[in-house]
Amino acid sequence: MFIIDEKDREYRFGDSGPKYLMKGPRSNFAVVQFQAGQDFKAHYHNIMEENFFILEGEVDIIVDGVSHTLTAGQLIHIEPKEVHYVINNSNGPVKMISTLAPYQEVDKIDVD
Repeated sequence: MFIIDEKDREYRFGDSGPKYLMKGPRSNFAVVQFQAGQDFKAHYHNIMEENFFILEGEVDIIVDGVSHTLTAGQLIHIEPKEVHYVINNSNGPVKMISTLAPYQEVDKIDVD
């Protein structure tokens, strides 16, 4: 058992990207934030499935070339090997939860 406070962790890119509250041993759990216009490179996972639950704002998540606009309260489930790209095309920040499972230390493959 453990407790982690979000304020004790930092986003990967200063004010954006993932902020991991837990990495392994069975899953990852992160708070993810993107400011207006920011994105995260297209990629996929060989083994891990990924879920995004939108807490605040609006975000576009492109999965295998199909764009999905998600808003607060919506969840998107992404299967292994599905290429996904995240971009905030809105005028304000977006905040969401990301979960990845089963945990793999390295399982992200970038796509051009």
